[in-house]
Amino acid sequence: MPEATSYGWAGKILRVNLSTGAISTQPTEPYKQYIGGMGLANKIMFDEVPAGTDPLSAENKLIIAVGPLTATGVPLAGRTTLASLSTFSKDYLVVDAHCGGMIGAQIKYAGYDAIVIEGAASKPVYIAIHDDNVSIKDADMVWGLGTRATTETLNLIEGLESCVAAIGPAGENLLPYSCLINSRNHSAGAGVGAVLGSKMCKAIVVQGTQSIAVADPQAIADLSDYMLRDIIGSNNNHVMPSTQQAWAEYYSKGSRWTSQPGLFWGLAEGGPLDTGDPIGTGVPKPQELNTVGYRCMKSTFDLGAEAAAYTVKMDGCHSCPIHCFADLRMEEAPALGGYEAAGNTCVAQNPFTRGSGFYEKEFKGEEALLWNTVASTLMDDLGLWCNYGQLYADISHTISKGILKNHISAEEWKELRFDERRAANDPQLFVDILRRIAQNNSELAYLGHGPYTWCARWDDASWFDTTESHLISYRGWPVHHAIECFGQVGGVCNMMFNRDDMVHSAVNFQGCGLPFNVLQDLAEKVWGDKSAIDDRLKYTPMNPYKAKFTWWSLVTDVLHDSLTLCNWVWPMTMSPTKSRNYEGDLDLEAKFYNAVTGENKTTDELYQAASKIMTLQRCNTMRGMGSRDLRSEHDVITEWVFTKQPELRPFEEGTDKMDRADFQLALTMVYQEFGWDEKLGCPTAATLDALGGMEDVKANLQEAGLL
Repeated sequence: MPEATSYGWAGKILRVNLSTGAISTQPTEPYKQYIGGMGLANKIMFDEVPAGTDPLSAENKLIIAVGPLTATGVPLAGRTTLASLSTFSKDYLVVDAHCGGMIGAQIKYAGYDAIVIEGAASKPVYIAIHDDNVSIKDADMVWGLGTRATTETLNLIEGLESCVAAIGPAGENLLPYSCLINSRNHSAGAGVGAVLGSKMCKAIVVQGTQSIAVADPQAIADLSDYMLRDIIGSNNNHVMPSTQQAWAEYYSKGSRWTSQPGLFWGLAEGGPLDTGDPIGTGVPKPQELNTVGYRCMKSTFDLGAEAAAYTVKMDGCHSCPIHCFADLRMEEAPALGGYEAAGNTCVAQNPFTRGSGFYEKEFKGEEALLWNTVASTLMDDLGLWCNYGQLYADISHTISKGILKNHISAEEWKELRFDERRAANDPQLFVDILRRIAQNNSELAYLGHGPYTWCARWDDASWFDTTESHLISYRGWPVHHAIECFGQVGGVCNMMFNRDDMVHSAVNFQGCGLPFNVLQDLAEKVWGDKSAIDDRLKYTPMNPYKAKFTWWSLVTDVLHDSLTLCNWVWPMTMSPTKSRNYEGDLDLEAKFYNAVTGENKTTDELYQAASKIMTLQRCNTMRGMGSRDLRSEHDVITEWVFTKQPELRPFEEGTDKMDRADFQLALTMVYQEFGWDEKLGCPTAATLDALGGMEDVKANLQEAGLL
């Protein structure tokens, strides 16, 4: 009998063992209860990588996984999840990295739902995947090169249509702060570069030519049109413009819907393009399918007005209509150690601005833009990860406070001519520091091991307890939309993972551009009461509706990382459409899922599946720590959130300072929402039974005495 068609999923997982050279496949079917992406990857890590494994040993694995919506025509389904053991935080727990670009779609087109890389090669290699033709090839000719030269070389060898995901010198040198880069500037961080470097694997090159079967192609097309016409906003699903415009009832200066008359892509092909009238039909506005991609101008949003003159276009990941990725061109950059063609978004665009606080001079305007371009393109070429900007804060702090000078060798200090170049405000000094960190062969390079390591080594534990550090966990990661994002909601979200949380569900809602009273009406519909949200710097004590909001924020993020969808734009809680009373459509994930897979899942069922994945990740964390007491050993927020602004009290207008007892109550309430033990914050046997299908996880934890 012919094999049944697998809608959405490719149906196979590819395994590549670099120690033995064995290449094999296995069915995806046993993992489908964990959807794909993050869920699938975390299950393989739980099943196959024992607690206590050295992240840089051959026994560790790297799983690159996509989801059932990847490469199916669903908009914004261009993300990829990678799971391995953390290289930069306490206990080296299971950590997820995520990237956009084109690698996920190519993996799916090649016929796979995931790639499991295991073992370690004895010499530099790369993995070449052309549909069913998979091979391990010699990488001597690219070992030592940056990610750009590696990509160019391997594209010439394997074909220009291939997607190259490569590590740079930072990964080769086993630097904990290292990443994997695909499609020039799309990075997956959290130390996955070092994991690949330890396996002597320089790159994964993928070209797929297969089609993805979907159950109802017309429904996908119709849903796509509906979403683009009525629901979607701009980057972070901001649904109101940043400037007053005739079509909009409201506007907000902080919105990422930045298109406006007079804001140009200055270096657009064919001449400057006015984002306020890109195709001669007026300013981009709702209901227009053909102007969605002009709404966002992230180059100027992140880098200032000067960036407009150097913007080629806004670009995006596979299947993305929003285009939040800024393509720039600066001719001066190569002479200074960078690259002329630059492209990125968010923190990765402005490393120099964030890390140059040790200079006496404040760099502004064109000069700051130039050095940000130099530093950001160099970072990506080195395959150097910033831990969501933490590296830059640490560089500035350790130099400004004399910590670095007191701990690196006098010879290295002299080689860099620190005192002389700092006094001269020489920007090249910052660039040289990045290069040295990537080499990972000196005391200076410990900055690239993360503050969990260097703070202990250099006796600066107090750095964790300062607002300037931005560190939110004593385990080594910084804030990512923390207490400034709905108070306890953002704070708890920052505790739940083993790196910065990358949860955009709450912050998208907060910054969408709608007035607070409109957001309250939406909050009441979604989380049951207007008190689920607070206005900025007007925080109130924890309540059950905030707990529901927190649970929802976490499970929607995990759902998107498993389907895979871009949580930077999803979920569609609100819309730019006034006739809908600005209400979005939170059933879109289920509608697309059902159209792709042919299944009939409700939104609540998908949320429960995501809750199950979040619980599985929590089980991975328990096992890695060897403890059930996640409340007091894992979910410990740094002291500064309680001690900042000593002149103000928690819940006083004008501060996001937290109250200790209230934050513990917030943790308890969120634990209850997940069905975890409310005292310890860990999943229980009853939790796993209620979620279903987790008997093997339950048995494993019981055997370890952790349940």
